[in-house]
Amino acid sequence: MLNLVLFGPPGAGKGTQSAKLIEKYQLVHISTGDLFRMHISNDTELGKRVKQILADGMLVPDSITIDMLEEEVKKNPDAKGFIFDGFPRTVAQAEALDVYLEKNGQTINGVVQLEVNEDEIKTRIAERQKVSGRADDDADKLLKRIDEYFSKTVHVLPYYEAQGKVSKVNGIGNIEEIFSNICTAIDAL
Repeated sequence: MLNLVLFGPPGAGKGTQSAKLIEKYQLVHISTGDLFRMHISNDTELGKRVKQILADGMLVPDSITIDMLEEEVKKNPDAKGFIFDGFPRTVAQAEALDVYLEKNGQTINGVVQLEVNEDEIKTRIAERQKVSGRADDDADKLLKRIDEYFSKTVHVLPYYEAQGKVSKVNGIGNIEEIFSNICTAIDAL
C-alpha cells in the first residue's frame, strides 16, 4: 500500500497533481477541503460547524478533521493507497494519522512538498477564483489561509523530515514537468 501526503500552501497545485497521481498510481484521493465543502453543500451538522470556521479563515479543529478523515479511509477498504491532500495541517494531526494507520498495519510512505513562493500562490488563486468561484479563495480569506500555512502548517514538515519521508519538488513551471518530478520522488520510495 502506498500512502502519500501532498504538502504545500494553498494554490501550490496539490489538486492538479493529485488528479494525475490518482490515475498513475490508482490511489484514493482524500482532500479535507473537498470533504469540508461536501459537508457544507449538503448542510450536514458537521458542514454547519465547518462553514463558520472556514468563513473566519481558520483551520478546522483537529478532532473534527481526524474523525472525518478516518471515516473516509474506512469507506475504501480495498484501496491500493491514499493521497492525503490538505492533511495533516498540524503535528497533532500527523501524529494521529500515524497512530491510525499503524493500527491498520500501514504507514505514510512519503511526503511530497510542492515548493511555491507566495507571489505565485496569489496569482494562481486569483486565476482559480475566476474559474471556480470558491468562496475560500477571496482575497481576505486567502491571506488568512496563506498566513495559517506559513505560521502553523509548515511546522508539520520537520515531523516528517525527522522520519526521512520528505521529498521537495519545485511546484513552479510546466504541470507535466512538475508531475514527472513528483513521480521520480514517489518511485524512489
